[in-house]
Amino acid sequence: MSTTAVAPLTIEDAEALVDAARRAAETAGVTVSVTVLDAGGHLLAFRRDDRAVLISGETSTRKAYTALQLNSPTADLVDAVQPGGLFHTLPTALDRPLLFIAGGVPVHRDGRLIGAIGVGGGAPEQDHGFATKAVAALA
Repeated sequence: MSTTAVAPLTIEDAEALVDAARRAAETAGVTVSVTVLDAGGHLLAFRRDDRAVLISGETSTRKAYTALQLNSPTADLVDAVQPGGLFHTLPTALDRPLLFIAGGVPVHRDGRLIGAIGVGGGAPEQDHGFATKAVAALA
C-alpha cells in the first residue's frame, strides 16, 4: 500500500490566507480578525485589527476550529445544529467549543484537509465570502 504525501499548510501559506482575507474585507470596508490553523488545529497565523471588536479574535479562531474539526465550511453547518438537524445534540466537550456561524472554511490541498481559516468581524455572509476568497487565492 502506498500513500502520497501532501504538502502541509506552511506559515507562508497561512500568511497569504490572512492577507487575502484582510484585503477582501478592506475592499468591502469591513474590519475583521483572521485565524489560520494547520491540520492539527495549531495556530499558524492570526491578525486582529485594533479597530475590530475584541471578541472577533475568539470568533475567528472558533470558526476555523469548527471548519477543521468537521471538514466543512461553517456556513454549511448552520442548519445542522438547529432542532432536528444532524448535529443538534453534538457534544461540545472538545478542546475548544465549536461555532456554527458562517466564516470558517477548511483548506485542502490535493483533496486532503491541511488546515482551516476563520474570519470574524463582519456579517456572517461577509466573513464567509472573505474566507472563501482567501482559500481561492491560495489555490
